[in-house]
Amino acid sequence: MEGTNYSRVSEFVLLGLTDSPELQAFFFVVFSIFYVITILGNCLILVTIVSTPQLHSPMYFLLGNLSFIDICLSSFATPKMIMDFLTHHKTISFEGCISQIFFLHLFTGTEIVLLISMSFDRYIAICKPLRYSKIMSQHVCLGLVIISWTVGFLHTMSQLAFTLYLPFCGPNVVDSFFCDLPLVIQLACIDIYVLGLFMISTSGMIALVSFLLLLTSYIIVLVTIKKHSSSGSPKALSTCTAHFIVVFMFFGPCIFIYVWPFTNFLVDKILSVFYTIFTPFLNPLIYTLRNQEVKAAVRKMINQYISFRKTAQFPRYPVQ
Repeated sequence: MEGTNYSRVSEFVLLGLTDSPELQAFFFVVFSIFYVITILGNCLILVTIVSTPQLHSPMYFLLGNLSFIDICLSSFATPKMIMDFLTHHKTISFEGCISQIFFLHLFTGTEIVLLISMSFDRYIAICKPLRYSKIMSQHVCLGLVIISWTVGFLHTMSQLAFTLYLPFCGPNVVDSFFCDLPLVIQLACIDIYVLGLFMISTSGMIALVSFLLLLTSYIIVLVTIKKHSSSGSPKALSTCTAHFIVVFMFFGPCIFIYVWPFTNFLVDKILSVFYTIFTPFLNPLIYTLRNQEVKAAVRKMINQYISFRKTAQFPRYPVQ
């Protein structure tokens, strides 16, 4: 291999989800609707949390950050996928492909740590309620968010440090709708199976271990709720259930794709769609439908907006 010169490919061809024109037209409409609802839903949660003083607590601060990450996660590849449904030749530049890998691992790595932070918040609130305000202070919450983004950045840089120095000189067809690490490194002009398997499986094992830690923490919380049954238990149970649903939806596809990489099953595409599109779409629905405080705040904000519009449209003039 030494002394061999490689000419790097300038672009990659994305095969997308399907080559059927009818299905592409259908997917264009469906995923456009999903994307718009995802952005609007998560923005609604962000605006509601920021504008409602009753929601200025550690749990909702972390939830707001989760909504922001979901906006980012749903936007790094979905808009291009939607536009590609309208084109016959789907390509992405080498730099664009690397950017997608960077943002994918940045946002997923950040979300993993943030979900762990949210489970820690629920553990302290339910298992150590008297010390909750002292432990989950404003500085601690801000620190957890900073740590989440730092870990996400370090994780994605560790993946890119490996990928950027690979020679891509020939095959440039990616069998997906975006550039993902297990698919892209298979196109390298050298045999990277063992090293690539180690790198990608490491991401899978991190996701698996994180999921098991989260599962353990929620089991402890649920046992504590059962032991100390009170009037607040249904609310705590509802909150923890919503959190765990989000955790399962996010970690399930990630673990499957990265623990068993280098497979060409159709299920990989489906799971990629799930954690990049469906999970960010479902998160606002899960948190608003299962959380009475958020529902009440959203309802109040919408009513205030409607009242404001009516007042602006039909102003009341003083009687002379």
